[in-house]
Amino acid sequence: MSLRDVDLSVAVEDDEAYEKELETLQERAFELQIQTFLAKRRAVLVFEGWDASGKGGAIRRLTSLMDPRGYKVWPIGAPSEEEKRHHYLWRFWSRTPGSGEVCVFDRSWYGRVLVERVEGFARPAEWRRAYTEINAFERTLTDDGVRMAKFFIHIDKKTQLQRFRAREKDPTRRYKLGPDDWRNRSKWKQYEGAIQDMLDHTHRPDAPWHVVSGNDKRHARLEVLRRCVKLLEE
Repeated sequence: MSLRDVDLSVAVEDDEAYEKELETLQERAFELQIQTFLAKRRAVLVFEGWDASGKGGAIRRLTSLMDPRGYKVWPIGAPSEEEKRHHYLWRFWSRTPGSGEVCVFDRSWYGRVLVERVEGFARPAEWRRAYTEINAFERTLTDDGVRMAKFFIHIDKKTQLQRFRAREKDPTRRYKLGPDDWRNRSKWKQYEGAIQDMLDHTHRPDAPWHVVSGNDKRHARLEVLRRCVKLLEE
């Protein structure tokens, strides 16, 4: 699996077809979430991606019809002082799904091998052993019956800049853009290498990565919904 193999030119051109498929997939996702709840099954959906790649929009379309009693969305930011006192995976254990739940992670434990690696918040020995720790963590969940899928939404540097500029001009979305976003952008090549290492070390049959082309947001939203529906149908 390689970032270079992703076709970023793919796009959804037909507005009517997009809306029709989106509605169909959302209704099916709702049905499957209810079935998951009634059957007391569990699922984890992990979302990673470049800044401004469209993770939030994809998650909103995925959960728009779902019953809030049966799913949770966990937005993951920097750890608190209390969380820093523990192993970095500690804060994620309490957020794993209970009986009948679907848990969506808007960023995740992969911060250890991405931002913490690139920005130097984790020492080389720490982020290198994290691949083994993360695989063991996920394997513990999947061996216990949790279904899992992981999404990385991929965009190119030009598209990211266009979205950053659009956020700057929009007072309702300006809060989404901060110094950290520009700092991360300046280290694009370093992040690209870290992302590829992450895919190489943690793509497994029980918890696969799906690298989604995100230059066209509508394509990314439909692709995420298709993959999630397939996972919940299994």
